Amino acid sequence: MKTVKYMIMAVMLFSLALPFSTGKASAAETQSPKHEMRAAWIATVVNIDMAAGMDKQEFTDWVVTTLDELKELNFNTVVYQVKPTADALYPSELAPWSQYITGAEQGTDPGYDPLAIMTQESHKRGIEVQAWVNPYRITMANQTIESLADDNVAKLHPEWVLKYGKQYYLNPGIPEVQEYLIDTVKELVSNYDIEAIHMDDYFYPYKIAGETFPDQDTYEKYGSSFDSIDDWRRNNVDELVADINTAIKDIKEYVQFGISPFGVWRNIADDPTGSETQAGQTNYDDLYADTRQWIKDGSIDYITPQIYWSRKLAVANYSILLDWWSNEVNEYSYEHPVNLYIGMADYKVGDNFDQEWFNPYELPGQITDNRDNGTALGQMHFSLRQIFANRLGYADILRNEIYTEKALTPATPWNNDALPKKPNTVKAAKQAEAITLTIDDKKHSDARKYVIYRFDGVKEGDYTNPANIVDVVYSQDDLTTYEDISVEKDGMYTYGVTSVSPTGVESKDAKTVRVH
Repeated sequence: MKTVKYMIMAVMLFSLALPFSTGKASAAETQSPKHEMRAAWIATVVNIDMAAGMDKQEFTDWVVTTLDELKELNFNTVVYQVKPTADALYPSELAPWSQYITGAEQGTDPGYDPLAIMTQESHKRGIEVQAWVNPYRITMANQTIESLADDNVAKLHPEWVLKYGKQYYLNPGIPEVQEYLIDTVKELVSNYDIEAIHMDDYFYPYKIAGETFPDQDTYEKYGSSFDSIDDWRRNNVDELVADINTAIKDIKEYVQFGISPFGVWRNIADDPTGSETQAGQTNYDDLYADTRQWIKDGSIDYITPQIYWSRKLAVANYSILLDWWSNEVNEYSYEHPVNLYIGMADYKVGDNFDQEWFNPYELPGQITDNRDNGTALGQMHFSLRQIFANRLGYADILRNEIYTEKALTPATPWNNDALPKKPNTVKAAKQAEAITLTIDDKKHSDARKYVIYRFDGVKEGDYTNPANIVDVVYSQDDLTTYEDISVEKDGMYTYGVTSVSPTGVESKDAKTVRVH
């Protein structure tokens, strides 16, 4: 994802040196919403956000430290890259172990299951996990086929492989390739308690000047019913997206399928319904990713365009694109609503030719714009290491002025809109410096999570105000416990506990318990 910025910027952008305002007031004005996607991308490709070579304990310690910090920042989701190339960061029957977990040759078993640990530790903290996969990419630049594990699909089926530039790809036009990719997703959804399958912007590769993607023979074999190779390529991607979504829902209806495409569908110069941008490459014309079609046919649950530009960049303006994408989901969601999240360019803060990125309030201000927009339901941050690096103190601004309260992830009721019942019973036990809640829900099986609200005194307060949310906890086999360590020693409290369905629908009522 990050590597794309250099190529695209070289093609489409020009250097700017514009003064910036602090933007401080606008960044602090918008009230924190109760429902908001706050996700961190954890990129494992070329070890961007995760070191290689950790043993099980070291990896677990890293996961725990990472998640504790994200929870402290009031993030609610991690998007963990588990298939950076034709590999896996989990034991798979369809792909070899990734070199990015061990640092050794592809196929080397680390001796533990990274995805299982990430999922278990995330859920302990009420954090959702999305499994991020890259469908067609086999290698990174300058890697050879010979360097891959013997059971890599590229070695097992060399007839599926194409080389373009310095990388190898699975040929998107071959039906057996699509079947294989669908099977890899089925394996993930069947074996792991994840909330979503996530894809980013890598479909057909970004175009290289002077080179043609070498799939003409495949087009002649499979594309005779299409007017052009471009239409055929787009259809290949459309079919894969739709079929993956169907496969996911056939296994677990609540598991979401979301895609984070490049930030421009088409420029207005090429399509009157496109955005007022001048991108050198676009989803529709160059990556053959027709995002509008996916919204139309309901084959995705959310879309997260990577609007990786400032609000003053003329050729690709954040504000213009925020409004354009908002119109897309409002205008073209024919089958069911599609949640809109925005991909944020944390990696540019304090490190870009565009001087707006040296304003620590540029990115926080974009988030308040998302909230004011009325359609966008949150954001995903690229990526983890930038959040923790906290350049210019921007992450402190997120902590102190933007993500000031906890937030629930947006629901997807079109996958199942059943209203869960409130918990059966909730009991409280007061200790010296904590209160332990026990949620007994043996009669109910429709809660995936519980929301713990706390109010001072003996009366219930406002359940719509996220300031009253103490935490979110996952259901633990009928009997769920939660320890509230943020209470005052002699405090008097009323707790309200609601149930949340697998699709994020919250119960209408809460079960209450008072602690004197």
